[in-house]
Amino acid sequence: MSPKNKHNTTTYNQLEAGTKHARPVQHQRSAEIQPYGKIAKLPIGLDEKVCHESTENLNQLLADTMTLRDMYKKHHWQVAGHTFYQLHLLFDKHHGEQDELVDQIAERIQLLGGISIAMAADVAETTLIPRIPRGREEAPVQISRLLEAHELILREARAMAKQAADAGDDGTNDLIVSDVIRTNELQVWFLAEHLVDVPLVRAEQKKAAAASD
Repeated sequence: MSPKNKHNTTTYNQLEAGTKHARPVQHQRSAEIQPYGKIAKLPIGLDEKVCHESTENLNQLLADTMTLRDMYKKHHWQVAGHTFYQLHLLFDKHHGEQDELVDQIAERIQLLGGISIAMAADVAETTLIPRIPRGREEAPVQISRLLEAHELILREARAMAKQAADAGDDGTNDLIVSDVIRTNELQVWFLAEHLVDVPLVRAEQKKAAAASD
């Protein structure tokens, strides 16, 4: 021990003295305060049965939206080829828009008194979108997979929107129609145009003329 520190022989307990209320309380556990699938009803003017049905639908929509969002990030990283730059940016833009939808859907579930699905393992068990390979695929295959996922979401979203409207859950209907459906439709348009097989530089005039005869 150096002469400078020979008198600093305080114990660990002495060093901690007086800091109890400033230290984090770690490794805490308790029972769940609300199990998944149960409704803690809020005073929003909707029957508990309606809230339950809407949260079940929205959790399915949430799981599929989270899966589509993650597909976009995977393809953003792995895209290859002469359209790399354009698709790299487009996939990331769509990922961000899907991430916004995830937050909106999850918060609507909580607002209805439900519990939103959250963890990757639970999402994987719930989603209806088929699992895609871990490896890298060609850009047209990536786009095709995304379009199929979008169509699945759009089909279920339209059915869920009608069910919510019929039940008087206007907030859920508005979320699905104004945000989920419109966002997914617009993204489908931007994707699908990349699969139109047209010349990049020179028009195929002879084939076009022959086709018109």
